Amino acid sequence: MRYLQTLLFTILLLFTASCATTPKVPIANKPKVDIKSKIPTKQKTLNLKESLKKIGSKVGDQIYIRIFKKEKELELWVKSDKTFKLCKTYPICTYSGDLGPKLKTGDKQSPEGFYAVTKKQLKPNSKYYLAFNIGFPNRYDKNLGRTGSYLMVHGGCTSSGCYAMKNDQIEEIYQMAQAALKADKDKFHVHIFPFKMTKKIWHNTRQTNGTHFG
Repeated sequence: MRYLQTLLFTILLLFTASCATTPKVPIANKPKVDIKSKIPTKQKTLNLKESLKKIGSKVGDQIYIRIFKKEKELELWVKSDKTFKLCKTYPICTYSGDLGPKLKTGDKQSPEGFYAVTKKQLKPNSKYYLAFNIGFPNRYDKNLGRTGSYLMVHGGCTSSGCYAMKNDQIEEIYQMAQAALKADKDKFHVHIFPFKMTKKIWHNTRQTNGTHFG
């Protein structure tokens, strides 16, 4: 029994000694952790009023809308002085079909082309919250025999041939469209492209077509 007590006492002494002799890292040498770097930064999205102020425009100024299918982006441009400036870029919630123009009624394809919107094309009572008819088919579409009707930019985030936005997004876009048309502007233009013509795409197109421009 005495032997066990001695053995336990010896082990306890060794354990205490090992803890006491463990070298301590000076606080000054400890790596500093930047807490702020651990917090992901989120870029603040400017509201419509702030975006207009930034480019020197206001509600009621002339607008121009540009849509890119592949990138799923809708750009709202507003006239400031004598030029149009990009006010806001909205992510398109969804559109139907693939890249390429709409050809016929029922193909569930969202159109591409150059269109104009007048007061008659605004749809404040749309079942998709708010909407405006882009004016498909235009004269070019008709000359090519393309058919379809009621092709819109609207809310509701669901599409069968249209460009659908979230409701808070279409509120801003519709507000600008309605105000611009009310301020003695007879129409605004909507240009819809399959994709952005980047330098890479432009280069590939030239190679494919065998064309060489400056």
